[in-house]
Amino acid sequence: MFRRPAFAVAVLALAVADAPAHAAVVIDTIGGTEIAFEGLLQADANWYDSDVLDLASGDNGRNKDYELRRAELVLKGEAANHGWVLGYDAKADRFLDNNIRWRIGDGGLRIGQYKQPNSLEELSSTRHNDFISKAAATNTFGVARRLGVAYDTSGDAWTLTASAFGRELTRDQAEGNGYGARFTWAPMNATGHILHLGVSAVRFQAPGDVIRLRARPQADLAGARLVDTGELAADHIRTFGLESMYVHGPFKLQAEYMRARVDGIDGDDFDGDSWYVSGLWNLTGETWSYRNGVPSTPEPDAPARGLWQLGLRYDRIDLDDGAVRGGAFDAVTAGVNWYLRSNFKLMLNYVAVDSRRAGIDDAPNIVEARAQFHW
Repeated sequence: MFRRPAFAVAVLALAVADAPAHAAVVIDTIGGTEIAFEGLLQADANWYDSDVLDLASGDNGRNKDYELRRAELVLKGEAANHGWVLGYDAKADRFLDNNIRWRIGDGGLRIGQYKQPNSLEELSSTRHNDFISKAAATNTFGVARRLGVAYDTSGDAWTLTASAFGRELTRDQAEGNGYGARFTWAPMNATGHILHLGVSAVRFQAPGDVIRLRARPQADLAGARLVDTGELAADHIRTFGLESMYVHGPFKLQAEYMRARVDGIDGDDFDGDSWYVSGLWNLTGETWSYRNGVPSTPEPDAPARGLWQLGLRYDRIDLDDGAVRGGAFDAVTAGVNWYLRSNFKLMLNYVAVDSRRAGIDDAPNIVEARAQFHW
């Protein structure tokens, strides 16, 4: 639903784009710990050209949705050998990263809530998403933030993370005890020339002995899912992922494949998979940096001009297996991003979807826009 005051605040923030640019706001240094404050506001709009299903949220009689997508507030502390973070999304009314970490040699120990070690796109910063909606693979099979304990270590060209986790910190959200690991290798890692390869695996219990896999049509505000397995009686779900990324100057090519197996209680297992490949071109010439197995989008070389990006992504998801006919879709997303100074970002995407489920073809088109302010 369109919340006018919240949406107006986010748009008003963009109107002051000539204000001084800053990253996190450093508040103080106490006992050798530097304390900083970060924030992220995102306001989204979706316009639907629905085919069969009405994609608009609720029964609003319109073919569009507007909403304040995120209002994240994060307090961080950094010291020589430890750090902590407290994060909360006031829009979604849910906790973000809330954890303490200690550096141990070339690695570290983390306790609390954090993103689990799977999916290059999921682990990348939300404010630097290449497209407004993450790929179907990430949204459907990725395991995001959970409470747990993790250990990571790394070398000159590799990283390894292992984690044991339980429920999400926010009540009535994701549940299921499990564990996972991710290994990455970067045989090329120089400025403007990066090759990243990675593999991950996660296994967790089905909460309430039920798993449901489904995906929106690459539009996070849409009220309908074009693919949906329904509730599956399950014991565990296991997800295996492959990831790759190549950066050459202002160009980035990225791809991931994820396959999930649901271990059915009655012996009827289910397999589903999804993959995507995307390309980004920084028209203004900037390139990406890379650290700890994750890329970072640079700030504009010329802040007043900003950083301009063109992007194209193709992704596919298949939730048909045996008697379960969850459906499948292919989607093409074309986008343009504008990072203005160090704190602002505007995004515009066009999405074309071709879905098939239970003998019904549905091919909607969607235009998406996002206004973002971050510090």
